[in-house]
Amino acid sequence: MPIRIVLADPHSSYRRVVSELIDSAEDMVVAGEARDGHDALLVTALARPDLVILEMAMPRVDGLQACRRIRAANNRVQVLALTLHNDSCYVQGMLAAGALGYVLKQDAFAHLLAAVREVAQGRPYLSPSLSGEFVHGALPVSS
Repeated sequence: MPIRIVLADPHSSYRRVVSELIDSAEDMVVAGEARDGHDALLVTALARPDLVILEMAMPRVDGLQACRRIRAANNRVQVLALTLHNDSCYVQGMLAAGALGYVLKQDAFAHLLAAVREVAQGRPYLSPSLSGEFVHGALPVSS
């Protein structure tokens, strides 16, 4: 059974490209799309996906609030952030809100399908360009 995905991003052209990428994988299907966080909540409730891909910067309800509300409504649904925002505050905020993965849009074509597979299985995934920053931030400073 394929991984059912809701894709939420305010840019229809970007949703179309990501949707084509997802549909190219035999083990995934786009079950719904949303142009903002409010619509993401509605589409998620109706489509009952396994995973929601959220942009951080969305009108009406931002990605952070949408993530919290999606996870509160159904903690079986995993959330993967797909965004331009690479600041560690954004990453930590989304993870604290319940997202299990965070992929930068510049890494999407190389890493999105792997991220979807990992997050759908309940395993965390960070863009490789972010991973190094988090590891270095977690290491103790040597004197």
